[in-house]
Amino acid sequence: MTLQRPQPKSLSAPIWAKNISGLRSRLGLTQRIFGQRLDASAMSVSRWERGIQEPSAELYINLGKLEGKPLCWYFWERAGLGHEDLTSVIPKLQTRLNVINPEVVNAGEGTNQSKLPELVAVPLLKAAAASHGDNVYSESSLHDAPVESMIAVPRDWCPNPATTKCLRVRGNSMKPLIHDGYVLVVDTSQTDHAKLDGKIVIAWHRDKGLSVSRLQAYGHTEVLRAENAEYNSVVLDKKHPWRIIAKVLWWIGKAP
Repeated sequence: MTLQRPQPKSLSAPIWAKNISGLRSRLGLTQRIFGQRLDASAMSVSRWERGIQEPSAELYINLGKLEGKPLCWYFWERAGLGHEDLTSVIPKLQTRLNVINPEVVNAGEGTNQSKLPELVAVPLLKAAAASHGDNVYSESSLHDAPVESMIAVPRDWCPNPATTKCLRVRGNSMKPLIHDGYVLVVDTSQTDHAKLDGKIVIAWHRDKGLSVSRLQAYGHTEVLRAENAEYNSVVLDKKHPWRIIAKVLWWIGKAP
């Protein structure tokens, strides 16, 4: 009787590994040539694509350069960089990557236009901020998510129209204030912790994606706090490397 060795179960590679493999495939390069482009070995590329070893921040930046728009933002965020970090250093980058700039529109065609406020077209992204503390990863971010539609809002409601975006809420951690399915309007230029104490924010984690919470400071300790008492607070520290990427300006919800 011959005993067969049990085959190891195949594990699904993480999203970052699939994106690296997809980039190499789109470029039509072998692992050796792909590695040379990044000053890395073919063995390193193989480890990345199998999800065994994750690239360094520097390598993620170079992967983003190879990729180009729009997935470059995915790689750069894995490196810990945000959209605001790059556009502040390279002013022309926003135009080159076709970041959507809101257009000013007029409402009430056929009425007295002089009495109507200016409206700003804000993109509604195909992205979601998950319930506070939930380990739900989203492949989309605020910088590389496709646009679902546009929402026209009064210009006075958007202090920084060029950095204003909309996304949906998934989960009930912010009830009774914000419910599952609500649309959040956020400003990605407002990330200064000192000015956001007590404010509702969007936080980003490289492994968990986007989350909506209230940023609260207790002395030198900052936490992400849920409105729903059933959810625990998350302390911002090295063990919980969440990054504040936007302030929630207001939200839209359906009537019951």
